[in-house]
Amino acid sequence: MSTQRDNLREDVHFRILRLLHDNPEMSQRDLAQAVGISTGGIHYVLTALLEKGLIKFRKFTSAKSKRRYAYVLTPSGIAERAILTRKFLLRKMAEYEALKAEIAEVGADLPEKDLAAIRSELEGR
Repeated sequence: MSTQRDNLREDVHFRILRLLHDNPEMSQRDLAQAVGISTGGIHYVLTALLEKGLIKFRKFTSAKSKRRYAYVLTPSGIAERAILTRKFLLRKMAEYEALKAEIAEVGADLPEKDLAAIRSELEGR
């Protein structure tokens, strides 16, 4: 059984692999901002992904700063991204179904006119 910490780690790995697949030139700072973790945290995760053989890095030859790298997914990284995508979707769809059930349960406690007002307010956004 997956713990919440495992799910969070998988989500971070999934998001990083997805971002790098679409834009291998992203800096660690940009990745950190996009994923919502610290730059140090991104460095730690990228190192782990490198050690697992899911990504590799290449130096930019045309970059002004020779410290710039492109993080490229390996064939193993592409396969892992597909696995994590499936797990992510399964988990989020289960969360969505549970949330819909909770909304229906709580909504049953309100008069229909209040529910209609809430729906109207949400549509106005």
